[in-house]
Amino acid sequence: MKRRLTLALAATALAAVVLGGCAGPTPADYAAETPVLDLKTYFNGDLVAHGLFTDRSGKVVRRFTVVMVCTWSGNEGVLDEDFTYSDGEKQRRVWRLKKRPDGHYTGTADDVKGEAQGQVAGNTFRWGYTLNLPVDGKVYEVQFDDWMYLMDDRVMLNKAVMSKFGFKLGEVTLSFVKRAG
Repeated sequence: MKRRLTLALAATALAAVVLGGCAGPTPADYAAETPVLDLKTYFNGDLVAHGLFTDRSGKVVRRFTVVMVCTWSGNEGVLDEDFTYSDGEKQRRVWRLKKRPDGHYTGTADDVKGEAQGQVAGNTFRWGYTLNLPVDGKVYEVQFDDWMYLMDDRVMLNKAVMSKFGFKLGEVTLSFVKRAG
C-alpha cells in the first residue's frame, strides 16, 4: 500500500512538472515580430472579416461575415461589428476599447461579462474575455482566449479558443481585411 502511494505521488509530481513546462505562448514571445501592430491604426475605418466556428472535433459548425466600422478618439476606440451568419441570423456587437500603458488594452461590450483584457506586442494582440453566448434560448458564459496576428497593413488573422470550466468547446478563426481608401 505504501509503495502504491509513493508511486502515485511520484506520478502526480511528474505530471505537475510536465504540465508546468507546457505553458502556452505570451504576447512577449512575439515582441520582435513585424509588422508592428498598432490597434488604433489597424482598427480605424472600415474592415470586413470572414470567419468560422469549429467544434472540438474540428467540424465547421457555423460560418459568418463581420462588417466593422472602427473609430478612435484619443486612447478610446469603438469597434462597431455587424455579423451575418450563413444561416441568415444577424448580430451586432459594439466594443469600447481603452488603450492603457505598455501595450495593454481593456474593453467592454454589451454581451461581454466584466472587462476584457488585452496586450499588444510586436505583430500580435492577445485578448481574453467572458462572452454571454445565447444558445437555444439559454445564455452561457464562455471564455475566449483570442489571438490576432497582423500579416501586413491590410490583413490580420485571428484564432480564438472558446472554453467553459477550462474545457475547450471549439475555435473561431477569422481573416480581417482593412478596406482600401
